[in-house]
Amino acid sequence: MQIILLEKVVNLGNLGEVVRVRDGYARNFLIPQRKARRATEAALKEFEARRAELEKAQAEKLAASQSVGEKLNGFKLTISQKAGVDGRLFGSVTNMDIAAELRKQGFETVEKSQVQLPNGAIKTVGEYPVQVQLHADVLSDVTVVVQGEMS
Repeated sequence: MQIILLEKVVNLGNLGEVVRVRDGYARNFLIPQRKARRATEAALKEFEARRAELEKAQAEKLAASQSVGEKLNGFKLTISQKAGVDGRLFGSVTNMDIAAELRKQGFETVEKSQVQLPNGAIKTVGEYPVQVQLHADVLSDVTVVVQGEMS
């Protein structure tokens, strides 16, 4: 399916590019998330008419993400979980737990899909590097410290 990108999408393209993607990816993700539209003649003309407005919105979104990213870069987040004597957690710390804790710390715009855990869920006590991708161009490094609390 041919689509017009309404914002920058990682590994796909920039604002305004017409790209070919699989039908399911377009119908189930890109179009409902308002990241793209079908590339019809009418849609192309409407996009060209709205291009300046979309570019301005994209620039504002990028600037907001960069300001949050600067505050977030190098941030140390502490999470307490129940753990056994050997340091293994009862359960695990997931990207959802990290995003929720970041929201409590004042980073309201962080979603769980933006938190990237390189080795999957955290299952032991310790310090772990985590990346938060706030925008296609903004990647922040956060250190997550998992502390064990004895039950």
